[in-house]
Amino acid sequence: MSDISDLKNNRDKILDRIAVCAQAREAGETVELVAVSKRQPDTRIEAMLAAGQRVFGENRVQEAQQHWSERRSAYPDLELRLIGPLQSNKTADAVALFDVIETLDREKLARAIKTEMDRQQRKLRLYIQVNTGEEDQKSGILPAELPGFLDFCRDECGLEIEGLMCIPPVDEPAGLHFALLAKLAREAGLSKLSMGMSGDFETAIGLGATSVRLGSVLFGARDA
Repeated sequence: MSDISDLKNNRDKILDRIAVCAQAREAGETVELVAVSKRQPDTRIEAMLAAGQRVFGENRVQEAQQHWSERRSAYPDLELRLIGPLQSNKTADAVALFDVIETLDREKLARAIKTEMDRQQRKLRLYIQVNTGEEDQKSGILPAELPGFLDFCRDECGLEIEGLMCIPPVDEPAGLHFALLAKLAREAGLSKLSMGMSGDFETAIGLGATSVRLGSVLFGARDA
């Protein structure tokens, strides 16, 4: 999107679309808009903040530090979500910066997050990423392994898990994967579902998403 002044109008339109999709759901249920700010220039991030957006998603810890370390003090109501894979050696930095980690997917990482939350005296909200398409190249716990991993997080690590997250395969109908994630969440007693991106967020909301992660449809095309 070339005209930065259009970002507020664009955000308003997206919020209207989200509200329309959520109308059929139970009264009082809301869907959180997570603005994915990876590879976005400072001018667009500032414009989105000026428009009132306060929930942002980032894929990489180092880039997120560049975007947000100095801005946090200016926006005390800011909420930062890590929506990309987390390497164990970046856990300390991630716990220090983010409010939500959506990509918990292995025992080593669960232990590291617990250790860092205790050490830093910070309590983050946590989601387990599920590899619904069972793709070799993609992060996430396999659906069949979710119950055991959830027990490990709760019983062995003492972690409170808020919800589940997924990224469907690009060559399959996203709705099938959203429906699977919603089923897994119900079976696990979890109420939060992070699912749906720019091309499929309306489908995700119809199948129970409580937050959608939008980048290009909100900000415009990312920089190379």
